[in-house]
Amino acid sequence: MLAGALAASVALPLSSTALSPGPVAPDGRLHVMSFNLRFASTAEPNSWAVRRPVTRRLLRRERPHVIGTQEGLHRQLRDIEADLGPSYGWVGTGRAGGSRDEYMAVLYDTRRLAPLEHDHFWLSGTPDITASNTWGNAHLRMATWVRFRDLRAGGGEFCVLNTHLDNGNRDARERSAALVAERVRELARSGPVIVTGDFNVPAGSGPVYGTMLGAGLLDTWEAAAERGNAYGTFHGFRPPVPDGARIDWILATTGTTVHRASVNTFAADGQFPSDHLPVQASLTL
Repeated sequence: MLAGALAASVALPLSSTALSPGPVAPDGRLHVMSFNLRFASTAEPNSWAVRRPVTRRLLRRERPHVIGTQEGLHRQLRDIEADLGPSYGWVGTGRAGGSRDEYMAVLYDTRRLAPLEHDHFWLSGTPDITASNTWGNAHLRMATWVRFRDLRAGGGEFCVLNTHLDNGNRDARERSAALVAERVRELARSGPVIVTGDFNVPAGSGPVYGTMLGAGLLDTWEAAAERGNAYGTFHGFRPPVPDGARIDWILATTGTTVHRASVNTFAADGQFPSDHLPVQASLTL
C-alpha cells in the first residue's frame, strides 16, 4: 500500500547550529550511506554518550545526501538531527509503533532532496499492521520507504527503502526478502529505487541475496567502478576484518551507475561510532 503526501509530523525538522554546506557532488552524483547505528545504551563500554561525538564527526565529515539507518532509538535520532544541523530532515517510526523501539529511519539533505511521500511496512504476513510478527522473527522487523525529488539532478524522482532483516530466524529472513522484493517492484514502476539495510547475511550468495537481485536490483559494491578496501561490516567494536562478511548493503535498480563504493572504518582514539561499519556509495540514477 502506497502512502499519500508526506506527513510533516514524521519528516521532523532539524534544529541545531547551522553548519557550512558540504561540497557539491560532481555531475549530480548522489552520496548514499547505510548505517546500523547500534541502539543507544548507557552500558559501558561503548555507551551512546561515548559514541555520539564519534558519530557526529563521521557524519559531518561525510555528509551523505541520504542515510538509511538501522537500530536507532528516537532520542538517538534526535541527537543525530541536532548534530547534523538544520539542513537535514528525517522520516521514521518505531517498529513497535509511534516512538517506541528501534527505527528504520531515512535521513536526507534538504538542500538536495525533497520528500514527496512515504510509508512503513512490517516484515510479516500482515505487513500493513503495525508491529506485526507472524514469521517467527526474533525481533520486530520493518521497512520504511520515502519517495524523493532530486533538486539538483533535473528534478527526477526516486525512492529509498530502508530495512533490517532478522538475525535469528533464517526462514523469516527469506520471507522478509521476498516481501521487500515485492515492494521494490511496486515502487520501481514510478522510477529508480535504492535499498539500504542490514540484511544479517553475507552478500554474494544465498537466498536473500538472490531474491534481492532478482527484484531488478544490483549490488552497488559489485557494480562500482572504484571500491575502497573490503571489510566485514559487523565488527563488534573490535578491529575491522579485511575481506570479512559484508552484511550491510546498498542496492539500486539496474541502470544505476555506481562511481564508487566503500566501507567506512572511521574511529576516533580507538572508539568506533557503532558495532557496524557504515557502507557508502556514489551513484548516478
